[in-house]
Amino acid sequence: MEISIDPRPDQLQSALASIPQNQPVVMLNLLQFKARAEYRQTQSGDNTDLTGQQAYAIYAEQALTFLKEVGAEVIWHGSARASLIAPAGEDWDQVLLVKYPDITRFTQMIMNPDYQAITRHRSAALANSRLIATQEQN
Repeated sequence: MEISIDPRPDQLQSALASIPQNQPVVMLNLLQFKARAEYRQTQSGDNTDLTGQQAYAIYAEQALTFLKEVGAEVIWHGSARASLIAPAGEDWDQVLLVKYPDITRFTQMIMNPDYQAITRHRSAALANSRLIATQEQN
């Protein structure tokens, strides 16, 4: 199974360009946590003795502010229980659906330097992930 945590700039630019503008977009997040969070760099006051799930909870709590700023909201989240149709070994711990007013608002959020600063918790937390942009089909 290919490991994907942080998007590559070329991958992100290409994907974002393919999404129709001015339509709501729901991001499907598939998350697999590390047993222990692994921070590349720490900051003063960091608690680095965390599970991956605990580090992700820090990221998620801080990310809510940025979601609200762009008019986005978590519309569903829960535990992944079983992969019924998936390659062997592709198991997920958590699933999130986040709705944005449009892809421009998503881009605005992820380009915000203050948002980028908190993604270190996400990167430390995850063993693997998927982020899939979806739009309602008419």
